[in-house]
Amino acid sequence: LVGVTVGLLYRPLTEPKDGSVEAGFLRDMSTHHAQAVEMSMIAHANSTNQAVVTLAGDIALTQQGQINYMQAWLRDWHLSPTSTNSPMTWMPGGPAEVVNGLMPGMATPQDLATLRTATGKQLDIQFLKLMRQHHLGGIHMAQEAIDLSKNKDVDWLAGTMVASQQGEITVINDMLKKLGAS
Repeated sequence: LVGVTVGLLYRPLTEPKDGSVEAGFLRDMSTHHAQAVEMSMIAHANSTNQAVVTLAGDIALTQQGQINYMQAWLRDWHLSPTSTNSPMTWMPGGPAEVVNGLMPGMATPQDLATLRTATGKQLDIQFLKLMRQHHLGGIHMAQEAIDLSKNKDVDWLAGTMVASQQGEITVINDMLKKLGAS
């Protein structure tokens, strides 16, 4: 009985708090991933290139699954999925990296509008270039989370993000070469 009581009391003391690196990272990366899912679904629905369709589907599924992890952890920690803080405040120097309200690597509203109307090879090239930039920004954020976080689950998830997105950048670069773009 004492063990259960101590366990129940200890857990809330070790859970990340509202202003923590962990909560900030999960919230910001959920937003960042949501845009990647959106771009991927556009490419998945509209590309005629099977390799692009497959990659877009993989990215959408992986990043939506990671959003689910992040949102579940925030709920488990009794924290809101959103914050009143500006993006990137969890990261030293992070707010300076936000440009026009967009975190590193995120596409602008104009980029998304152009992607939605693009067709054929231009759609494929634009999607791949936007996703490469998006992944580079996401990798930067995830590496910072690994360095700053004290939570093994957050470190694990951020590590999987870094590894998978670096691998996808290699695939994207190969696909761009095949399409005659860089």
